[in-house]
Amino acid sequence: MAKPKRKGLEGTGKESKKQKTTPADETPRASEARPGKEAASAMVQEASPELSPEEKRVLERKLKKERKKEEKKRLREAGIAAARTANVQTLPAKPSAAVLALEYLQGWAQKQEGWRFQKTRQTWLLLHMYDEDKVPDEHFATLLDYLEGLKGSARELTVQKAEALMQKLDETDPEAREGTLGKMQRLRQVLQLLS
Repeated sequence: MAKPKRKGLEGTGKESKKQKTTPADETPRASEARPGKEAASAMVQEASPELSPEEKRVLERKLKKERKKEEKKRLREAGIAAARTANVQTLPAKPSAAVLALEYLQGWAQKQEGWRFQKTRQTWLLLHMYDEDKVPDEHFATLLDYLEGLKGSARELTVQKAEALMQKLDETDPEAREGTLGKMQRLRQVLQLLS
């Protein structure tokens, strides 16, 4: 037979965290005095006989947070950028996906010891291999060699996408195709290689 669930905590000796906190009139408010470091520690020490160590830590954290807010506000008013944004500006810029993918391809071609397969780089290369701006002609020959080793579903999907793109380009107007001659040539090369 299952025991009926008890409602409430009376008689169990357990108290919830909300019941442990002191009433608002007993705890000093950070917004009343806008304390500095000394005043904050004094407020915590004044309340120390009434507060448990846990409550003291919570109060100290709240006061620290309030001091940080005030400091940011002062910096904003003074027109000075926050320290975090200054740190971000000094960090070197990350290389773009195109640069990383082309370096990956060059590493593969040179059989570098540190080269390892990276799905994201391969995916980027497969998505942008028909774009002459993103994958220049000098890298496309290397990319064709790389594609020879393509296996499994990546190979099948590449062939399917190439065929679909070729059909789409064949259906367009001959006048509109003039700008896509390089793309069509690359499509043919990929299809010949993988089919």
